[in-house]
Amino acid sequence: MNVINVHEAKTHFSKLLERAAHGERIIIGKAGKPIARLEPLSITAGSNKVIGGGFRLQERVHQPLTPEYLNKLANSKYES
Repeated sequence: MNVINVHEAKTHFSKLLERAAHGERIIIGKAGKPIARLEPLSITAGSNKVIGGGFRLQERVHQPLTPEYLNKLANSKYES
């Protein structure tokens, strides 16, 4: 795993974005330890959505939080 330090990432950010746009995953680190990943976004129908701040949410997040739905989520968490 090749870790790019923060200073180098700031200096060459445009180039790193280009590399990520072409499918490369780039690890950014501080003091040699990985702290972040720059990767391409791929949004297809029915997949995850990216919202502000880069959080990925699945489509079903927009489902109303009814007691039945919450019970179903709780039960599926503990079933194996």
